[in-house]
Amino acid sequence: MDWDLVYYIEQMPPVHLGEFEQIVLLAVLRLGEKAYGVPIRAEIENRAARKVTVGALYATLDRLEAKGLVHSWFADATPQRGGRSKRYFKLLPAGVEALSGSKAVFDRMWEGLHV
Repeated sequence: MDWDLVYYIEQMPPVHLGEFEQIVLLAVLRLGEKAYGVPIRAEIENRAARKVTVGALYATLDRLEAKGLVHSWFADATPQRGGRSKRYFKLLPAGVEALSGSKAVFDRMWEGLHV
């Protein structure tokens, strides 16, 4: 085992997520194997009651992938989609950890407050 690598990973600072990044990660997590652009957008619009542009969604997904929080891949192209393929997304363990960390921060901040 490369102990230097283990030490480095354990010393990495936590990833801080913006509100929309959290919402996108939660939608991907909720959708599981069905997580691609259209259902992710619909999930956010239905549950968060906010409009989401395709550009904002994919910019965020690309940023989350660059941070190592999600992984994407392209499925086979289909005639129903005019020969285009769907780009699917999956939450990686680092994404789950980042979401858990964000939730813990908000839980601590809300503790004892009543609004």
